[in-house]
Amino acid sequence: MEIAPRITIDDTIHFGKPVIKGTRVPVDLVLGKLAGGMTYDAVMAEYDLLKEDILAALDYAAKLVAEEEIRATGLHA
Repeated sequence: MEIAPRITIDDTIHFGKPVIKGTRVPVDLVLGKLAGGMTYDAVMAEYDLLKEDILAALDYAAKLVAEEEIRATGLHA
């Protein structure tokens, strides 16, 4: 099932975690590689992805963070 452009979930692939459509590459793996300093080109080469796939993963993550609601429960000294 497509949950966002180029992002799908399937209970039989990576325990239903979001993956890049048509692959078994989890979105969190792509994000982690970029956060770790890999370039778009290196991620694309290593996982046989398109730039559009990487941008879709970033867009998906950005939308999740935008929806996140954080509540302060107390002050820390």
